[in-house]
Amino acid sequence: MEVNIEELVSSVRAVDGDSVLSPKTMEKIVRTVLEAVHMKEQHRKRVQAERKVTGGVQEEQEQGD
Repeated sequence: MEVNIEELVSSVRAVDGDSVLSPKTMEKIVRTVLEAVHMKEQHRKRVQAERKVTGGVQEEQEQGD
């Protein structure tokens, strides 16, 4: 069977490649990245504290006050 189309109407929507992510998806990504940065910073602080030579627990408590 042969079909002839005399006229075709179509809508084309241009999409910016930077706007493909929905705001909700972008928020999840940002939240995940910020959490990872926070965890890395906490780890860095723990490592720094473990390497620090102090005069003992009493001195650390006195400095904390």
